[in-house]
Amino acid sequence: MTTRVALVGGTGKLGGIIRDVIEADEDFEVVAVLSSRSDLAELAGADLVVDASTPAVSIDVVRAAVERGVNVLVGTSGWSAERIALVRPLVEAAGTGAVFIPNFSLGSVLGSALAAAAAPFFPSIEIVEAHRETKVDSPSGTAVRTAELIAASRAEVGPVESPHVDQRARGQQVASVPIHSLRRPGVIARQDVVLSGAGESLTLTHDTVDPALAYAPGIRIALAAARDARGVTVGLDSFLDIGIRVPRPSRERPFGEGGVPGQVARATGV
Repeated sequence: MTTRVALVGGTGKLGGIIRDVIEADEDFEVVAVLSSRSDLAELAGADLVVDASTPAVSIDVVRAAVERGVNVLVGTSGWSAERIALVRPLVEAAGTGAVFIPNFSLGSVLGSALAAAAAPFFPSIEIVEAHRETKVDSPSGTAVRTAELIAASRAEVGPVESPHVDQRARGQQVASVPIHSLRRPGVIARQDVVLSGAGESLTLTHDTVDPALAYAPGIRIALAAARDARGVTVGLDSFLDIGIRVPRPSRERPFGEGGVPGQVARATGV
C-alpha cells in the first residue's frame, strides 16, 4: 500500500530534495505540499507527515501530526534533547511515532559517531560548524546532536575541559562542548570536531558538497523507518549498523546548554 505523505516546508531547499526522493519511490506519494506559513489543517488525509520547515514552526507541525494520530519524520534543525523531551509524552500517549533526523547525510552520521567514540580519550573538545548565510538557526542541529553524543560517551569521565567559557567568543556550550557557528556564502555544510590532548589533536571533518546526492540515501532510510515507528527516535544512526557503540543521551536527564553535563568525510591527526 502506498504511503500518503504531507510535506511541510516542501518549498524550501531540503524540502525540495525530500520531495524528489519521495516522488521517485513507488511506496510513497506526496498528497500535500505545505510551506512554513500554511494552515496545518492541510495535513488531513496523510499517513505520514514529513517536516522540513523552520525551527519556530516545527514544534507545531509535530503536535498537529500527533493530534491526528499520524507518524512524523522531522528533518528540521533546532531539536535539542530538551526540546524533544517536550513532545515525547505526547507521542508516547498517542501511540504514534516521531523520528528526528538532525542530518540525513550518512557521512555526517559516521563523523558524529566517530567523534563520540573518540571523546573519552581527549579532555578538550570543540565543534566548529559552517553553513550558508541563509540558515536561520545556530548552532546547527547536527552540532547539537554531536555534542550530546559526545557528552553521553563521556558519562564516566565527566564534561570536557572548556576554559574561559564566560567569554562570548568561546562559543555556545551544549552538553559542556563549546560550539562555534559560521554563517557565510560559499559553503553548504561543514562540521569540524577538534579533540585535543597533551601533545596532540585529532580533527574530524565532514563536508557536504552536493546536498541532493548526500541526503537522498538517508532520506530513503528515514522514510521507511518513520512509516512504522513507535515512540521517539533520534538520529539516522538508530537505523544503521555502523559498528561503533555510542551511548545515547539520557532521555530522563538530557544534557543542556551552559556547560551542563556527494560528500567528503576525513580525519586528520596533527
